[in-house]
Amino acid sequence: MASTVEATERFVRTLAEVAIQNEKYFADLDGVCGDGDFGISLAAGFSRVLEQWDTFDKIAPGPILKGVSMTIASKVGGVSGAIWGTAFLRASVVAGAKTELTADDVVAMARAAIEGMKKRGQSDVGDKTLLDAFVPAVDAFERATRDGKPAAEALRLAATVARQATEDMKPWVAKRGRASYTGERSCGTYDAGSIAIAMMAEQLAAVWEHSSSLA
Repeated sequence: MASTVEATERFVRTLAEVAIQNEKYFADLDGVCGDGDFGISLAAGFSRVLEQWDTFDKIAPGPILKGVSMTIASKVGGVSGAIWGTAFLRASVVAGAKTELTADDVVAMARAAIEGMKKRGQSDVGDKTLLDAFVPAVDAFERATRDGKPAAEALRLAATVARQATEDMKPWVAKRGRASYTGERSCGTYDAGSIAIAMMAEQLAAVWEHSSSLA
């Protein structure tokens, strides 16, 4: 059974690896969806996180996530960096100085991250459309953990929901990230932000398959 600090490291590293390994894939989606440099900037931000990992305060999840927030915000340019940086920062505030996190704590951190994304995602960027997959994925994770399912199974369910949300959006995906704000749509393409959440959830489920740190 991994400690919460170890699980936080696993979580962040998994997100980083997905972002870095799939830079070209996300960048290709950028070209189709008109979302700018989502793939490139996301990969660059998480690459710096891995480079700076040993400098983070790893006494508890909160300080780790704060370090991730500051690193991404300083590396990823434009609104994208602010969105991701704020998401991690808000999650770190909810975690606070706790050294162990329950499933309810994790859900609360995810909700705080969502609110941070909403707050910072007010301009014409594709990143905010990832909420179309992130929100239902968190809902699914919360339901699963409250039903007593272990973290790996809950994450697999969340990944399935995120992937289905992404598939459902394909006919009506945002053009340059404006769907939620102006109603402008372009038919038949995926959005880089939403597909990122689905892929990250799937990878997280895989690495958690044989362990769970949630109470």
